[in-house]
Amino acid sequence: MSGHSKWHSIKHKKGAADAKRGKIFTKHAKLITIAAKNGGDPDMNPGLRTAILNAKADNVPNSNIEKSIKKGSGADKDAAVFVEVTYEGYGPEGTSVLVEVLTDNKNRSVTNVKNIINKNGGKMGESGTVGWKFDRKGVILVKLGDKDPEEAELEIIDAGADDLSLKENVFEVLTQTTDLMKVKDNLEKAGFEIIKAELSYLAKDTVNIDSSDKAKKVLNFIDLLEDDEDVNNVFSDFDIPEEILESIV
Repeated sequence: MSGHSKWHSIKHKKGAADAKRGKIFTKHAKLITIAAKNGGDPDMNPGLRTAILNAKADNVPNSNIEKSIKKGSGADKDAAVFVEVTYEGYGPEGTSVLVEVLTDNKNRSVTNVKNIINKNGGKMGESGTVGWKFDRKGVILVKLGDKDPEEAELEIIDAGADDLSLKENVFEVLTQTTDLMKVKDNLEKAGFEIIKAELSYLAKDTVNIDSSDKAKKVLNFIDLLEDDEDVNNVFSDFDIPEEILESIV
Protein backbone atom coordinates (compact mmCIF):
# COMPACT_ATOMS: atom_id res chain seq x y z
CA MET A 1 0.00 0.00 0.00
CA SER A 2 1.42 3.40 -0.96
CA GLY A 3 2.28 6.12 1.52
CA HIS A 4 -0.66 8.09 0.18
CA SER A 5 -3.00 5.23 1.05
CA LYS A 6 -1.50 4.94 4.52
CA TRP A 7 -2.02 8.65 5.10
CA HIS A 8 -5.69 8.45 4.16
CA SER A 9 -6.11 5.40 6.35
CA ILE A 10 -4.71 7.24 9.38
CA LYS A 11 -6.82 10.35 8.72
CA HIS A 12 -9.92 8.20 8.49
CA LYS A 13 -9.17 6.36 11.73
CA LYS A 14 -8.69 9.60 13.60
CA GLY A 15 -11.92 11.07 12.29
CA ALA A 16 -10.34 13.86 10.26
CA ALA A 17 -12.27 12.73 7.18
CA ASP A 18 -15.48 13.95 8.81
CA ALA A 19 -14.31 17.54 8.35
CA LYS A 20 -14.54 17.05 4.58
CA ARG A 21 -17.84 15.16 4.52
CA GLY A 22 -19.47 17.85 2.39
CA LYS A 23 -16.68 17.53 -0.16
CA ILE A 24 -17.01 13.73 -0.10
CA PHE A 25 -20.74 13.94 -0.76
CA THR A 26 -20.15 16.32 -3.68
CA LYS A 27 -17.52 13.99 -5.15
CA HIS A 28 -19.88 11.02 -5.07
CA ALA A 29 -22.71 13.10 -6.53
CA LYS A 30 -20.55 13.91 -9.55
CA LEU A 31 -19.42 10.29 -9.98
CA ILE A 32 -23.00 9.02 -9.84
CA THR A 33 -24.12 11.72 -12.29
CA ILE A 34 -21.44 10.67 -14.79
CA ALA A 35 -22.19 6.94 -14.36
CA ALA A 36 -25.94 7.52 -14.78
CA LYS A 37 -25.36 8.88 -18.30
CA ASN A 38 -25.26 5.22 -19.36
CA GLY A 39 -28.65 4.55 -17.78
CA GLY A 40 -30.39 5.27 -14.51
CA ASP A 41 -31.13 1.66 -13.54
CA PRO A 42 -28.27 0.26 -11.43
CA ASP A 43 -29.37 -3.31 -12.24
CA MET A 44 -28.65 -2.63 -15.90
CA ASN A 45 -25.67 -0.27 -15.38
CA PRO A 46 -22.71 -1.88 -13.52
CA GLY A 47 -20.81 1.42 -13.37
CA LEU A 48 -23.72 3.14 -11.68
CA ARG A 49 -24.17 0.21 -9.31
CA THR A 50 -20.54 0.54 -8.20
CA ALA A 51 -20.78 4.33 -7.87
CA ILE A 52 -23.79 3.89 -5.57
CA LEU A 53 -21.93 1.23 -3.54
CA ASN A 54 -18.98 3.57 -3.02
CA ALA A 55 -21.27 6.47 -2.07
CA LYS A 56 -23.07 4.37 0.52
CA ALA A 57 -19.71 3.30 1.95
CA ASP A 58 -19.10 6.99 2.70
CA ASN A 59 -22.60 7.40 4.20
CA VAL A 60 -24.04 9.51 1.38
CA PRO A 61 -27.82 9.85 2.01
CA ASN A 62 -30.18 8.02 -0.36
CA SER A 63 -31.85 11.32 -1.27
CA ASN A 64 -28.50 12.66 -2.57
CA ILE A 65 -27.94 9.48 -4.57
CA GLU A 66 -31.39 9.59 -6.17
CA LYS A 67 -30.98 13.26 -7.08
CA SER A 68 -27.64 12.55 -8.77
CA ILE A 69 -29.10 9.65 -10.75
CA LYS A 70 -31.84 11.95 -12.08
CA LYS A 71 -29.23 14.51 -13.13
CA GLY A 72 -27.10 11.99 -14.99
CA SER A 73 -29.92 10.06 -16.63
CA GLY A 74 -31.47 13.22 -18.07
CA ALA A 75 -34.50 13.47 -15.79
CA ASP A 76 -33.14 16.81 -14.56
CA LYS A 77 -32.92 18.91 -17.73
CA ASP A 78 -31.12 21.79 -15.96
CA ALA A 79 -28.27 19.66 -14.57
CA ALA A 80 -24.67 20.65 -15.23
CA VAL A 81 -22.61 18.41 -17.52
CA PHE A 82 -19.53 17.01 -15.80
CA VAL A 83 -16.40 15.68 -17.49
CA GLU A 84 -13.41 13.78 -16.10
CA VAL A 85 -9.90 15.18 -16.67
CA THR A 86 -6.51 14.09 -15.31
CA TYR A 87 -3.64 16.55 -14.83
CA GLU A 88 -0.01 15.62 -14.26
CA GLY A 89 2.83 17.33 -12.45
CA TYR A 90 5.57 17.31 -9.86
CA GLY A 91 5.19 17.88 -6.14
CA PRO A 92 7.69 18.87 -3.43
CA GLU A 93 10.61 16.60 -2.45
CA GLY A 94 10.85 14.98 -5.87
CA THR A 95 7.36 13.48 -5.83
CA SER A 96 5.01 13.09 -8.80
CA VAL A 97 1.26 13.66 -8.83
CA LEU A 98 -1.76 12.76 -10.92
CA VAL A 99 -4.81 14.92 -10.22
CA GLU A 100 -8.23 13.66 -11.28
CA VAL A 101 -10.97 16.26 -11.54
CA LEU A 102 -14.72 16.07 -12.16
CA THR A 103 -15.76 19.42 -13.51
CA ASP A 104 -18.34 21.39 -15.44
CA ASN A 105 -15.70 24.03 -16.29
CA LYS A 106 -12.30 22.76 -17.49
CA ASN A 107 -10.80 26.26 -17.72
CA ARG A 108 -11.53 26.88 -14.03
CA SER A 109 -10.18 23.49 -13.04
CA VAL A 110 -6.89 23.66 -14.89
CA THR A 111 -6.23 27.19 -13.61
CA ASN A 112 -6.90 26.19 -10.01
CA VAL A 113 -4.84 23.00 -10.14
CA LYS A 114 -1.94 24.74 -11.89
CA ASN A 115 -1.89 27.55 -9.31
CA ILE A 116 -1.90 25.12 -6.37
CA ILE A 117 0.90 23.02 -7.84
CA ASN A 118 3.12 25.89 -8.96
CA LYS A 119 2.72 27.93 -5.75
CA ASN A 120 3.44 25.07 -3.34
CA GLY A 121 6.74 23.57 -4.37
CA GLY A 122 5.61 21.75 -7.49
CA LYS A 123 5.45 22.17 -11.24
CA MET A 124 2.55 21.52 -13.63
CA GLY A 125 3.41 19.12 -16.44
CA GLU A 126 2.12 18.18 -19.87
CA SER A 127 0.09 15.03 -20.48
CA GLY A 128 2.45 12.05 -20.19
CA THR A 129 4.95 13.86 -17.96
CA VAL A 130 4.61 11.50 -15.00
CA GLY A 131 1.80 9.16 -16.01
CA TRP A 132 4.29 6.48 -17.01
CA LYS A 133 5.36 6.22 -13.36
CA PHE A 134 1.97 4.75 -12.39
CA ASP A 135 -0.06 1.66 -13.22
CA ARG A 136 -3.81 1.98 -13.69
CA LYS A 137 -5.49 -0.72 -11.62
CA GLY A 138 -8.85 -1.71 -10.23
CA VAL A 139 -8.87 -1.68 -6.42
CA ILE A 140 -11.51 -3.50 -4.38
CA LEU A 141 -11.71 -3.41 -0.59
CA VAL A 142 -13.27 -6.62 0.72
CA LYS A 143 -14.21 -7.60 4.27
CA LEU A 144 -12.75 -10.89 5.49
CA GLY A 145 -15.81 -11.47 7.67
CA ASP A 146 -15.95 -14.87 9.32
CA LYS A 147 -14.08 -16.62 6.51
CA ASP A 148 -10.78 -18.42 7.06
CA PRO A 149 -8.01 -16.10 5.71
CA GLU A 150 -6.29 -18.78 3.64
CA GLU A 151 -9.53 -20.06 2.14
CA ALA A 152 -10.63 -16.47 1.47
CA GLU A 153 -7.39 -15.77 -0.40
CA LEU A 154 -8.02 -18.75 -2.68
CA GLU A 155 -11.59 -17.62 -3.33
CA ILE A 156 -10.42 -14.10 -4.18
CA ILE A 157 -7.81 -15.45 -6.60
CA ASP A 158 -10.45 -17.69 -8.19
CA ALA A 159 -12.63 -14.59 -8.61
CA GLY A 160 -10.00 -13.15 -10.95
CA ALA A 161 -7.81 -10.98 -8.72
CA ASP A 162 -4.30 -10.07 -9.91
CA ASP A 163 -2.96 -9.50 -6.40
CA LEU A 164 -4.20 -9.09 -2.84
CA SER A 165 -3.09 -8.16 0.66
CA LEU A 166 -4.81 -8.45 4.05
CA LYS A 167 -4.67 -5.77 6.75
CA GLU A 168 -6.98 -5.44 9.75
CA ASN A 169 -9.49 -7.95 8.34
CA VAL A 170 -9.82 -6.10 5.03
CA PHE A 171 -8.41 -7.41 1.74
CA GLU A 172 -7.07 -4.90 -0.76
CA VAL A 173 -7.69 -6.67 -4.08
CA LEU A 174 -6.02 -5.51 -7.30
CA THR A 175 -7.43 -6.19 -10.76
CA GLN A 176 -6.87 -5.19 -14.35
CA THR A 177 -8.94 -2.10 -15.15
CA THR A 178 -11.18 -4.03 -17.54
CA ASP A 179 -11.79 -6.76 -14.94
CA LEU A 180 -12.86 -4.54 -12.01
CA MET A 181 -16.62 -5.03 -12.39
CA LYS A 182 -16.34 -8.75 -13.19
CA VAL A 183 -14.12 -9.47 -10.16
CA LYS A 184 -16.38 -7.40 -7.89
CA ASP A 185 -19.44 -9.33 -9.05
CA ASN A 186 -17.60 -12.67 -8.62
CA LEU A 187 -16.61 -11.73 -5.07
CA GLU A 188 -20.19 -10.80 -4.21
CA LYS A 189 -21.41 -14.14 -5.59
CA ALA A 190 -18.81 -15.87 -3.38
CA GLY A 191 -20.35 -14.23 -0.32
CA PHE A 192 -17.86 -11.42 0.29
CA GLU A 193 -18.98 -7.98 1.49
CA ILE A 194 -17.53 -5.26 -0.75
CA ILE A 195 -16.58 -2.01 0.96
CA LYS A 196 -15.46 -0.10 -2.11
CA ALA A 197 -14.49 -0.73 -5.74
CA GLU A 198 -12.76 1.86 -7.93
CA LEU A 199 -10.07 2.54 -10.49
CA SER A 200 -6.83 3.90 -9.07
CA TYR A 201 -3.27 4.80 -10.00
CA LEU A 202 -0.53 2.87 -8.17
CA ALA A 203 3.06 4.09 -8.22
CA LYS A 204 5.57 1.69 -9.80
CA ASP A 205 8.32 3.04 -7.54
CA THR A 206 8.11 5.28 -4.48
CA VAL A 207 9.96 8.34 -3.21
CA ASN A 208 10.98 7.88 0.43
CA ILE A 209 10.12 10.84 2.67
CA ASP A 210 12.49 10.51 5.62
CA SER A 211 11.68 13.43 7.95
CA SER A 212 8.62 15.00 9.55
CA ASP A 213 9.38 18.39 7.95
CA LYS A 214 9.44 16.89 4.47
CA ALA A 215 6.34 14.84 5.24
CA LYS A 216 4.41 17.92 6.39
CA LYS A 217 5.34 19.74 3.18
CA VAL A 218 4.24 16.86 0.96
CA LEU A 219 1.00 16.19 2.83
CA ASN A 220 0.07 19.88 2.94
CA PHE A 221 0.57 19.97 -0.83
CA ILE A 222 -1.76 16.97 -1.28
CA ASP A 223 -4.35 18.46 1.08
CA LEU A 224 -4.41 21.75 -0.83
CA LEU A 225 -5.11 19.89 -4.06
CA GLU A 226 -7.79 17.71 -2.48
CA ASP A 227 -9.51 20.75 -1.00
CA ASP A 228 -10.24 22.17 -4.46
CA GLU A 229 -13.93 21.80 -5.30
CA ASP A 230 -13.29 20.08 -8.64
CA VAL A 231 -10.61 17.61 -7.52
CA ASN A 232 -11.87 14.04 -7.20
CA ASN A 233 -8.61 12.15 -6.44
CA VAL A 234 -4.93 12.87 -6.04
CA PHE A 235 -2.39 10.09 -6.60
CA SER A 236 1.28 10.38 -5.70
CA ASP A 237 4.38 8.22 -5.42
CA PHE A 238 5.62 9.25 -1.97
CA ASP A 239 6.17 6.77 0.84
CA ILE A 240 6.20 8.01 4.43
CA PRO A 241 7.14 5.57 7.22
CA GLU A 242 4.34 4.84 9.68
CA GLU A 243 6.22 6.32 12.64
CA ILE A 244 6.63 9.68 10.87
CA LEU A 245 2.97 9.73 9.84
CA GLU A 246 1.86 8.96 13.38
CA SER A 247 4.06 11.72 14.78
CA ILE A 248 2.55 14.48 12.64
CA VAL A 249 -1.16 13.59 12.71
